[in-house]
Amino acid sequence: MTLNEQLLTIATAIVAVQLCRWVAFWAFPAHKKVPDFVQYLGKALPSAVFGLLVVYCYKNVDILGQYHGMAEFIAGAVVVGLHLWRKNMFISIGVGTILYMILVQKVFV
Repeated sequence: MTLNEQLLTIATAIVAVQLCRWVAFWAFPAHKKVPDFVQYLGKALPSAVFGLLVVYCYKNVDILGQYHGMAEFIAGAVVVGLHLWRKNMFISIGVGTILYMILVQKVFV
């Protein structure tokens, strides 16, 4: 990419991010009640995203391969256990990801 194309790409990304941040405040000002449907989405979407992440993570597991998907299932069990214990998606996903990377790079090589 040329310098102009790079600058245009960066500027476009900046504008897109700022628009995404500001639209919520424009659509739902502080003096107005947030619609019930939007409140429902705020409660339902985190679990839905977590479910999609699970499906995405296990879609290419090779059960018949050399390690039978052991790294994936061990990391998944740790994520479930941590989430049931701490109820914090950030910790659950972060620790599970780190454990998975350790397993595939150091243990199941």
